[in-house]
Amino acid sequence: MRILIKNGLLVDGTGSNGFKGSLAIENDKIIAMGQVQEEGFDRVIDAQGLVVAPGFIDTHSHSDLQLLIDPYVKPKVMQGITTEVLGQDGISMAPLPKQYIGPWRKNLAGLDGDSDDIDWNYETTQGYLDLIEKSGVGINESYLVPHGNIRMEAMGLDNRLPNADDLQKMCDITRREMEAGAFGLSTGLIYMPCAYSETNEIIEMCKVVAEYNGLFVIHQRSEADTILESMEEVIHIGRQSGVRIHFSHFKVCGKKNWGHIESVIALLEKAQAEGIKVSFDQYPYVAGSTMLGVILPPWVHDGGTDKLIKRLEDPVLRKKMIHDIENGIAGWDNFVDFAGLDQIFVTSVKTEMNADLIGKNLIEIGRIRGKEPLEATFDLLHDEENAVGMVDFYGTEEHVIRFLTRPEQNVCTDGLLGGKPHPRVFGSFPRVLGKYVREDKALTLEAAIRKMTSKPAEVLGFTGRGVLKVGNYADVVVFNPETIIDKGTFIDPIQYPEGIEYVLINGAVAVENGTQSKQLPGRVLRRGK
Repeated sequence: MRILIKNGLLVDGTGSNGFKGSLAIENDKIIAMGQVQEEGFDRVIDAQGLVVAPGFIDTHSHSDLQLLIDPYVKPKVMQGITTEVLGQDGISMAPLPKQYIGPWRKNLAGLDGDSDDIDWNYETTQGYLDLIEKSGVGINESYLVPHGNIRMEAMGLDNRLPNADDLQKMCDITRREMEAGAFGLSTGLIYMPCAYSETNEIIEMCKVVAEYNGLFVIHQRSEADTILESMEEVIHIGRQSGVRIHFSHFKVCGKKNWGHIESVIALLEKAQAEGIKVSFDQYPYVAGSTMLGVILPPWVHDGGTDKLIKRLEDPVLRKKMIHDIENGIAGWDNFVDFAGLDQIFVTSVKTEMNADLIGKNLIEIGRIRGKEPLEATFDLLHDEENAVGMVDFYGTEEHVIRFLTRPEQNVCTDGLLGGKPHPRVFGSFPRVLGKYVREDKALTLEAAIRKMTSKPAEVLGFTGRGVLKVGNYADVVVFNPETIIDKGTFIDPIQYPEGIEYVLINGAVAVENGTQSKQLPGRVLRRGK
């Protein structure tokens, strides 16, 4: 199949100025750029008045389970994303030894959902990636091996430190999964069992990742009260292991912590001056999204979801939970403290029994259930077996722009796909181009596209993608710079953006005039291949 895209403004993803010209594609590769004769093509697309750019790369995704149920990943494709990175926050699908399938599904459900309609017996990253390939997928998928899965395989789900044998097992598993094609290691140090680890455990695993020039992607221990100490820990990991550091969904949470922003940036610059490679991704909204269970003190999660549920049944332990939430625990990111009960909203539940609470904040949930807000929230988490999603508001537009314009930054969605999701699932990339480029002029068009294409490709180590260049894969998005914008709101998030005219993935037309095709042109990307 030979396709010509003519008359467009070619913005190649490098940050260079765009230029008027044509892009020629044969099968899955770009074969010519600039002035190209129209003869000999099976299809000609007229991009007059439109921008032709590399397909967008989402460096923080939670499609891990959903793509096995619905391989088209429509919320991503419709906003121009052609490649995404799975395995985030230290909690994902693989590795997954068979004896842990039951408890791990419960632990994973709040982030990535759950399903009885897939085969959970894949065991390793190799098995999981093979399953994706066998099922077929709409966009290109890559994987980070998650710290929590590794820890579970090596030493179970209990809150304890590893002995020498445990640590060696974790390093061996990390090596096995890097050999299977993972692009790096992820952790989420507010999620169990990752949160049970101390710094040295992570350093030893990162030494293995560094041997492969892989990336260490981290949801750090604190994005709030102790963010400076948290960043110092991450930088120390980079210093001791030699691994490249990438902070997930970078932000500073809570009004009382906004004064740390300049110190946070100074730490990034200090690390780079020291020779530590540091980058971060960011979604362009003032609210975050995760599993509601993070409001519970860390000790409640010890031993996994089944034990968490039992603790929620104990009135004495509930009183201790409320005490810890109201008074805090040193080093713990207390979401109720930095966001407030009125700024945490339920976005998804597992059962119909509590579906009426979707879209409600924790104060409203208390009112609806006729209980104190935290007691009603504990009931909800218990009844839903901790499989509850939430949105929390933490920042300002000025802060979004401050991080958006940093050289270390690239764009992501961090999109949880279940229930009534965060609007970033549908609109992160168009929002940057519409609001922050066209309306606010915080970035040039070329700079923004670089942050969506070549910058993340460089950070992850993708080859042949992220730049419009002869010989590269034909992952291409064609959009209208005058109309592109996200449409979803926190009240009505499930809305596809405007302005995306065409999306091509590996040379196949995946979106045309706002309609997704029924093709599955995506591929599983493996490190080193």
